[in-house]
Amino acid sequence: MIYPRMLPLLLLAVWLPAAGQKVPVLPVQYEELTSPQFVQAVKSSQATCIIPIGIMEKHGPHLPLGTDLIDARKIALTAAAREYAVVFPPYYFGQINEAKHQPGTVAYSHELVWNILQETCEELARNGMKKIILVNGHGGNNYLLRYFCQVQLERRHDYAVLLFAPAEDEAFTKKIAAMRKTQTGGHADETETAMMLSHRPELVHLDQANTQSGADQARLAELPFLFTGIWWYARFPNHYAGDGAPAQAELGRLLIEHEVEQLVKMIASVKADAKVLQFQQEFYNQAEQPLETRPE
Repeated sequence: MIYPRMLPLLLLAVWLPAAGQKVPVLPVQYEELTSPQFVQAVKSSQATCIIPIGIMEKHGPHLPLGTDLIDARKIALTAAAREYAVVFPPYYFGQINEAKHQPGTVAYSHELVWNILQETCEELARNGMKKIILVNGHGGNNYLLRYFCQVQLERRHDYAVLLFAPAEDEAFTKKIAAMRKTQTGGHADETETAMMLSHRPELVHLDQANTQSGADQARLAELPFLFTGIWWYARFPNHYAGDGAPAQAELGRLLIEHEVEQLVKMIASVKADAKVLQFQQEFYNQAEQPLETRPE
């Protein structure tokens, strides 16, 4: 039986954070902020907003279509709770033409994908978010997002777009390799399955993981020294690369925490930084009068 005098203590115990954990004064999720809270969130985040980017695509026969989005948001929300930043609502507009032949894939036109990201950044900046961090959860966006960042130099902006680029850690890589039961992968494989198991196990259907092949079929191996858009389909027509069946949640927890730790450090450095925006404005000014540019 819970006595009335104990209730405040129980509520306090539920509310208190774990040792060393920071609790944001404001919600980290953009959609949960009230309009007045949003004004405060811009200040508290030092004008920093995170867009975790995923996709809607097949992830083998055993993982949810939104795997990349779900994992990217998990990483972003966990990091933002430790180093306050605002996390944009679920964002699944990316490049996924290579999976259009699979059920459930949503592949928007390249014009729409580009325009919606550009306009999202512009709307965030109009609302005071001048430092926009992209956290990519989908391999098919790798080329797109780096090019998107580079193209921001095309015309003047009063905001900066920054892509989260986790660093390789040799010791951590060796630790993960020792834990893995498989040696190949790339999509819906042991590591990606483990990540989903670590925080959304109810969405994983391990009993289905071996119902389709994730083997590399190497159907263009006789054509060296080239890149073509059909390369992924030629190698992995089932849109499944590796084997998710042996996945363990502990492996996934380590992978997610490793990225969270790096993202926390990035958020803190971005919030404190003034150089990126300063250098951008210098660049725009010089680009308008290139003949007047002097060596540093």
